[in-house]
Amino acid sequence: MNTRQWSRDLGMGVRFACTGGREGWVRMLLTAVGVGLGVALLLLTTAIPNALAVRDQRNEDRNDYTYGPHVPKAANTLVISDADTTYRGTDVRGRLVEPEGPRAPIAPGLTKYPAPGDMVVSPALKTLLGSADGKLLRERLPYRIVGTIGEPGLIGSHELAYYAGAKDLAPRINGWQTARITHFGPSRSPQQEGLDPVLILLVLVVFVVLLMPVAVFIATAVRFGGERRDRRLAALRLVGSDSRMTRRIAAGEALAGSLVGLVFGTGFFLLGRQLAASVDIMGISVFPSYLNPSPALAALVAVAVPAAAVLVTLFALRGVVIEPLGVVRTAKPARRRLWWRLLLPLGGLACLAPMIGQGRSNGTFNEYLVIGGVLLLLVGVTALLPWVVEAVVARLGLGGVAWQLAVRRLQLSSGSAARMVNGIAVAVAGAIALQMLFAGVQGDYTKSTARDTDRIQMQVNLPRGLPFVPAAGKFASTKGVRKATALASTELGDRRWTPDHGPENTLSLTVGTCASLRDVARLTSCHDGDVFTAKGGERDVDVDKLTRPGLRLHLNTSDGTGAGPDVVWTVPHGMKQARAITGPGGTKDSQVLMTPAALSGRMSSALTGAVYLKLDESVPDVHDRVRNTAARIDPLADAMVWSATEESNKFTSIRTGTFVGAVCVLALIGASLLVSQLEQLRERRKLLSSLVAFGTRRRTLSMSVLWQTAIPIALGLLLASAVGLTLGGVLLKMVGATVSVDWPSVLSMAGAGAAVVVTVTLLSLPPLLRLMRPEGLRTE
Repeated sequence: MNTRQWSRDLGMGVRFACTGGREGWVRMLLTAVGVGLGVALLLLTTAIPNALAVRDQRNEDRNDYTYGPHVPKAANTLVISDADTTYRGTDVRGRLVEPEGPRAPIAPGLTKYPAPGDMVVSPALKTLLGSADGKLLRERLPYRIVGTIGEPGLIGSHELAYYAGAKDLAPRINGWQTARITHFGPSRSPQQEGLDPVLILLVLVVFVVLLMPVAVFIATAVRFGGERRDRRLAALRLVGSDSRMTRRIAAGEALAGSLVGLVFGTGFFLLGRQLAASVDIMGISVFPSYLNPSPALAALVAVAVPAAAVLVTLFALRGVVIEPLGVVRTAKPARRRLWWRLLLPLGGLACLAPMIGQGRSNGTFNEYLVIGGVLLLLVGVTALLPWVVEAVVARLGLGGVAWQLAVRRLQLSSGSAARMVNGIAVAVAGAIALQMLFAGVQGDYTKSTARDTDRIQMQVNLPRGLPFVPAAGKFASTKGVRKATALASTELGDRRWTPDHGPENTLSLTVGTCASLRDVARLTSCHDGDVFTAKGGERDVDVDKLTRPGLRLHLNTSDGTGAGPDVVWTVPHGMKQARAITGPGGTKDSQVLMTPAALSGRMSSALTGAVYLKLDESVPDVHDRVRNTAARIDPLADAMVWSATEESNKFTSIRTGTFVGAVCVLALIGASLLVSQLEQLRERRKLLSSLVAFGTRRRTLSMSVLWQTAIPIALGLLLASAVGLTLGGVLLKMVGATVSVDWPSVLSMAGAGAAVVVTVTLLSLPPLLRLMRPEGLRTE
C-alpha cells in the first residue's frame, strides 16, 4: 500500500469527523477535550525543566553570599544582613541593606534601596501584610512599605520577600549573617555534588509513574464513540470499501480528534500557564514566563500524539470484523488470552532483576533498564485489567435489578469499563511503588539532631555582645512561653585567637544566671559573682590545665572576617566545682561556668547568647509570637523551631516535586474520567430513555451506573495494589533496603484513587438524570 492511498484514506476519515453533523462534532469534541487535557499536562511536563532552571538562575542572580574574608568599605560596597524568618510555616526571605556608596550593587528586582525604616516587598508579602492574616507578621516587620520587588528578584509568584533599609550594619559584620559585598551573583563556594544513585533512581521512577497515566488517558480518549463509529464503518463497507481501507478511515477520524485535541491542549496549557501565578503547591510557585516548553519536546508531543491516535485505533480494530451489514467483535465470543498479558509484567521484572542488590555502592542504575522495567510493569496493569474484569463479571451472581443491569452491561462491554479505570489503576500502582520506595530510603536521608524536643521547643540565637539576661525576661513574658533559659558562650584559649591559627588548648565558657547554669551542671550553691569548673563532660578536656589560678586565657572574638580585639580573662582563685549534665543544647560539656557579675572588662562583647524556650504549643501562633519578640529584641536574632530529625534537602525536593506532579496528574485523572463518563452516557442515552419509558425507576438506573463504576474500579485498585507492591518490593531490593509495606500509605493511595472516581461519578449524575427522559427516543 503506497503513501498516497494512506493519505487519501486518512484524509477521508478526517472529513467524516468534521462533516458528520452534530453527532460527529460532539464525538470529535469529546475526543479533543480528552486528548487536550493529556496534551496540556505533557506540555506542562516539557516546561518543568525550564521552569526549574529559571528559578535556580534567578536564585543565583540575587545571591548575596559573594563576600570574601576582607572587603574594605568603598563607593561600590553594600552591607547586607540575612534576616530570614518564618511565618505560619512559610519561609520569608528578608534582607537588611545599607549601601556605602553611590555605586553599591543593586539587587535584582530593585531600582534603588529603601531608606532606613522603609522596605520594598514582594507582591505576595504586600498582600499578606495588608490582610487580617498578616497581623502578627506586620508586628515583626515595623517598616514602611515604599515599593515592590520586581519579577527578576523573585523565584516565584507567591514568594514572601523584602529588603529593608538599615543603618550602622558595618560593626555587625561577622562573615555569616552580615557581610560587605560588591556584587550579587553565584557564590564562590565549590559546586554542590550531584545526586547519588538512589536519588537518580527516584527521579527516573517518578518521571515514568507521573507520565504513564497521561499516555493511558490519551489512548483512551481517541477511542471515544467506538460503538457508533463501528456502525458507520459498516455503512462504508456497504458502499464498497474493503476492511483495510475502513480501518484507515477510522484512524483518520481519530487523527482529526487528536489534531483538534492538540489545539485544545495548547489552549488549556496557555490558560493554565496564565493561572500558574495564582497557584502555590507545597511552597512551590512560578511565574507564567517560567513555563516555556522546550521547542524540541513540544515538537515531539505534536508528532507523537497524532501518531499514537492512529496506531491505537488500528490496534483497537484488530479484533473487529466490519461487514457491510454490521459489526462483529471477534474478541467477545472468544475469551481474552492471558499468556501474552503476563509477558509484560514479567518482562518488566526481567529488566529490573539484574540490578537487585546493587544499592548505591555499585555505581548508577542503568536508566534504560529502569525506565523500561517500570514502564512494562505499569503497561501490564492496562493489559491485565480487561482480562480481570471480564473473568470476574462473567461469574457474578444474581442480585437486585440495578445490580443485574450493571453486571449485564459489564458483561457486554467489559473492555470499555476497563479502559475507563485503566488510568486510575496505573496511577495508583505507581503511587504505591513510589510510596514504598520513599519510605524505604527515607532513613538514609534523615538524621537525628540529638535534640530533646520534649525539653526545648525553640531556640533563639542572639547577636554577639547583645545582653542576654534581659532578653530572657522578655521571652518569659511572651504568651505561650513556659520557661526561658538564657546562656551565653564563647571559647577560652591559652593564646590569642587569629583567623589562621587558634590556640592549641581550648575550653568552653558558658555564662548565665544561677537558675540557667543549673540546666547545664549540678551546683551545690550559687550566687551571682560565682565561677565554676564543670567536669565529667562527654569530651576528654583537661579542665584543670586551663583553670590554674592566675592563668591568662584569651576569649575567642574572631568573627570570620579577621581577628577581633584581644579580650583576656585571668583565672581567679577559689573557683567552685560542679558536675556537668546534659544542657538544653543536647550536649554534656566540661567547661567553665560563670555568673554575670563575674564578667570583667570587655568580656560581655565577646559572648554570643542563646535563649532556650519551653513552650505551651496549644497556644495559637506561639512560634510566631516568639519570633515577634525576637525581632523586637534585635532584627538579626535568629529564632528556630527544634525538631528531632532533619532530612536531606535533595531528598525533600524530590519528594515535594513528586507531590506537586501527583496533584496535577490527579486533576487530569478527574477531568478525563468525567469526560469519559459523559461519553459513555451519551452513547447509551437511547437505551436509558427506553428503560425509563418502560417504567424503570430513575433510582434503579442511577444505582446501576454506580455499580458499573464501582465494580471495575474495585478490581482495578486490587490489581494496582498487587502490581504496585511488587514493583515497590523490587525497587527496595534494588537499593538494598529492607522490604516492608506501609499499609496505611497503601490504603491511602487506593483511597485517593477511589475518591476521584466516586467524585466523578457523583458529578455525572445530573447529566444522567437529564438523559433519562422518554424524549430521548426521538430521532430525526
